Amino acid sequence: MIRLRRSGAMAQVQISHKSFRNIGLIGRPDKSSVIETLCLIHDHLLSLGLHPVFDTQTAQLVPYANTQTVSRALLGEVVDLVIVVGGDGSLLHAARALVKYNTPVIGVNRGRLGFLTDIKPTEVIFKLDQVLKGEFQLDRRFLLEMEVRSKGESIYNAIALNDIVLHSGKSVHMIDFELNIDGQYVYRQHSDGLIVSTPTGSTAYALSGGGPIVHPSMDAIALVPMHPHTLSSRPIVVGGQSEIKLVIRENRVLPMVSADGQHSVSMGVGDTLHIRKHPFKLNLLHPPGYDFYMACRTKLGWNQDFDLLKQD
Repeated sequence: MIRLRRSGAMAQVQISHKSFRNIGLIGRPDKSSVIETLCLIHDHLLSLGLHPVFDTQTAQLVPYANTQTVSRALLGEVVDLVIVVGGDGSLLHAARALVKYNTPVIGVNRGRLGFLTDIKPTEVIFKLDQVLKGEFQLDRRFLLEMEVRSKGESIYNAIALNDIVLHSGKSVHMIDFELNIDGQYVYRQHSDGLIVSTPTGSTAYALSGGGPIVHPSMDAIALVPMHPHTLSSRPIVVGGQSEIKLVIRENRVLPMVSADGQHSVSMGVGDTLHIRKHPFKLNLLHPPGYDFYMACRTKLGWNQDFDLLKQD
């Protein structure tokens, strides 16, 4: 029987493998390979005397008639560890639901890049056993929270592990906005938008926009303009405690904002977007040997040409 446990404590929690008894399982719904890996993990956990728990969406994918399930919104409250099988997008979605519970997360890569879901499917049992024995690296990643205000009233809130993006939607028109950091005016800009990224998101959309790669351990936020209408506009990196405010000016189209590429909401003239660090961190677990720079070399193709030359 699984019992609800207290959640949401803002203080840092101590994570011990000895508490890993109830293990949550989340998977991407549109891949048969994900189901295969989920079933492999489920059966292995049972053989160890542990209690796998599927979120209700994932439970519909697997061929088990009698298994414990709970909604994704509550999964972090009833389990001690969550295993996400899929791509980085799957882990982003899970992180937003789990972060307030301080529940540690492991990612098994069944997607493309896999900066966050770093365990290979062929090594999943070996790597999982290492984590369950207490052999892991704890990687605390901060999130951003955003608030849209109209006429001084809050009308929309969201959180993001990767980035918060102000954009022009499907329109090809540039948008006009004002940037303020910690109450200080920075600039007024005409561009396709602005990417406000965590270190985690620096290897995602911000990277394709010409932003810097920021090591995950850095307490920093990157602001990356999208096709600015001036050659002098460049990415800015500010402290992680910074308060960022965007003010929407007169535009031919209504600008939109989204968190981690999810649902976009429109903003009108005079509306403000407030962005700051979220109070909770995601506890990401890596098996021994995790190396951020090795991930960059592998995922981003660093040294690729040199390695090919060595093979000739």
